[in-house]
Amino acid sequence: MLTLLPAATRAAPPVYKDARAPIDLRVRDLMARMTLDEKVAQLDVLSTRKRAVMTPEGGFDAARADALHPAGIGQITRPSDLAGAATATNTGADVTGRWRTPANTIAFVNAAQAWARTRTRLGIPILFHEEALHGYMAPDATSFPQAIALAGTFDRDLVQRANSVIAREVRAHGSTLVLSPVVDIARDPRWGRIEETFGEDPYLCGEMGVAAVTGLQGQGRELGPDKVHATLKHMTGHGQPQAGDNIAPALLGERELRAAFFPPFRAVVSRTGVGAVMPSYNEIDGVPSHGNRWLLTDVLRGEWGFDGAIVSDYAAIGELATLHHVAADAGEAARIALDAGVDCDLPDGKTYGALADLVRAGKVPLASVDAACRRMLTMKFRAGLFEAPPLDPRAAARLTGNAEARAIALEAARKSIALLVNDGTLPLDAKALKRVAVIGPNAAIARLGGYSSTPKATVSLLGGVTAHLAGKAEVVHAQGVFITRSEDRSANDVQLADPARNRTLIAEAVEVAKTADVILLAIGDTEQTSREGYAANHLGDRTDLDLLGEQNALFAAMKATGKPVVVIAINGRPPSWPAVVAQANALLECWYAGQEGGTAIAEAVFGTINPGAKLPVTVVRDVGQVPLYYDHKPTALRGYLFTDTAPLFPFGFGLSYTSFEIGAPRLSAPRIAREGTVTVEVDVRNTGARAGDEVVQLYIRDRVSSVTRPVRELKGFERVTLAPGERRTLRFELGPEAFRLWNADMREVVEPGLFDIMAGPNSVDLKTVTLEIA
Repeated sequence: MLTLLPAATRAAPPVYKDARAPIDLRVRDLMARMTLDEKVAQLDVLSTRKRAVMTPEGGFDAARADALHPAGIGQITRPSDLAGAATATNTGADVTGRWRTPANTIAFVNAAQAWARTRTRLGIPILFHEEALHGYMAPDATSFPQAIALAGTFDRDLVQRANSVIAREVRAHGSTLVLSPVVDIARDPRWGRIEETFGEDPYLCGEMGVAAVTGLQGQGRELGPDKVHATLKHMTGHGQPQAGDNIAPALLGERELRAAFFPPFRAVVSRTGVGAVMPSYNEIDGVPSHGNRWLLTDVLRGEWGFDGAIVSDYAAIGELATLHHVAADAGEAARIALDAGVDCDLPDGKTYGALADLVRAGKVPLASVDAACRRMLTMKFRAGLFEAPPLDPRAAARLTGNAEARAIALEAARKSIALLVNDGTLPLDAKALKRVAVIGPNAAIARLGGYSSTPKATVSLLGGVTAHLAGKAEVVHAQGVFITRSEDRSANDVQLADPARNRTLIAEAVEVAKTADVILLAIGDTEQTSREGYAANHLGDRTDLDLLGEQNALFAAMKATGKPVVVIAINGRPPSWPAVVAQANALLECWYAGQEGGTAIAEAVFGTINPGAKLPVTVVRDVGQVPLYYDHKPTALRGYLFTDTAPLFPFGFGLSYTSFEIGAPRLSAPRIAREGTVTVEVDVRNTGARAGDEVVQLYIRDRVSSVTRPVRELKGFERVTLAPGERRTLRFELGPEAFRLWNADMREVVEPGLFDIMAGPNSVDLKTVTLEIA
């Protein structure tokens, strides 16, 4: 009979179920209905524990969920992974990389959401998160070049478009939060995670971070149907750990933090609606980031106005007790992290599950739980989870790894290749060659780098060259050496390949090389030798930056044949390979170029494309120079006995098959007020015979300041494509934010004085004009 009553007399639905109501009112209404246990459940996460709510076949088991989680499930880690994520305390063979099929992932998410909506008291949907550093980390998804390679493109639009593809592939499989991008500045190449970063420069990291977040989330804080919440990682100091050792202390003062490490995070928070921020594993001045209220609450939320969720790094809350020893046990670690501002406990809720009991015991204020719950619910409402329909596996299959995605992956690979050495050997003329030798440990395998899965298809260097030369020249191949004994990237123990076997392989490679006109030598890293060291028995940092194993011997043997040797660097760490750099006829820095990398590299070798990427890091010539970065202070680099202070390659460096002329910068006014803005014009002309890309870079230097400043700071860049003879004028706007410093009183100010405004193709070859700020 209820359906026969007039509409006005029917009970109105709860406000939190009304999609037309403002999100803050929906959150308030829902929280007023929630018990303490239901609130704590929203901060809890299932990773390995999700196995307990799975059927033997891997499906979602509603009956088990009823019994184990009567207050609901707040979040589930990586639904694409059957087993759960590895952590510092869980590195067994039963975790990470046990992939579901895409259809099975969607079935699991649909069933879990149906349970949450229909069989929990309040019907609160589950938040799912995935890894998506340079692609959705799941089978069949598109794999783009690694982050350090994308940074080298110096192309904001490309990074945004790549991340738009990542977002739609993740969202189509049911997750609305990704743990990306990494905006740590990386100042130590010994650190195995350097490949995950956008390089060493605060401005570049900020610009790439803004582009990535905009691609993932779109504009604003509420998500469209093909977008996901981004997570800024890792706040902060993570990229300059003591001795280059992952999670080690960041020995940094507040001014250095504010001037160099904070700016990328601040730029993204101020210019986007980024959904989440992840603290770093390390400590700063004795305070671990996951327990640092000044960092997370005073600065991030208070000074910058961040209103999203702060999500823990994997198992980092528990490490307040087990590694940092600032908490006596997991319960105290939970209390410290919650008070600092951390809203949820990734990946497996090992500490926050006790919060309800801690509140009842009077050890944790209910208000702290309420604040964290409010932010996690807000994220769900902003994602549209309360109204989201079931996922369509056929639609997901159509858009995942499709032709459009592959085209963007190929474009990204092309634009991420940097030419570092060339004596005129490149580009090769296919018509003049009869036989090309493709040799090396990275020749026949498509290396994707960390945080990747298995795309629908990949192209190795050998595959790309063979396809490119089909019907034109013969391609021969030799392994040359192996770098490690296995290719299992999840393996804890990493062992270098057998030297005796490698010597035999080198001899075989020499015989193959002797028959060829030119040698393409693919050397560098593997996903085992450059990676995140997330546990004491799963290491990834190194003290030696040169080529590992017998790769230098392989290079020397190739040179001894007398044939031209073109080195194809496929690597996660910068190429601090002095012998190779000194003797190679050409060297292409390709990083981990993604699933289409082999095609793009072949095109660069044979001149179908013209490499135009730049280095997003300084490449040291010796590990003894570390840390070495271009924006150092004036008293750095006085000199060493018996060696040079100069790097192997400077930040921003990259050659081309054509030549460019960049003019001196011109100012719209020689003098501006402290709050003023100046327009800088820079002319760039292609003076060569081929079309090509140049990245015009704009730097500043404060000549005299009340506290020390870097010798130069990047404040603008633009990548342009120019035909032979073409000239273009680029315009950059420099406002107060470009000239600010943190003075002796730790106030952010613009000081009057003279500033050098410099423009050029890298951080060394610059032309200068002087600006006065009065």
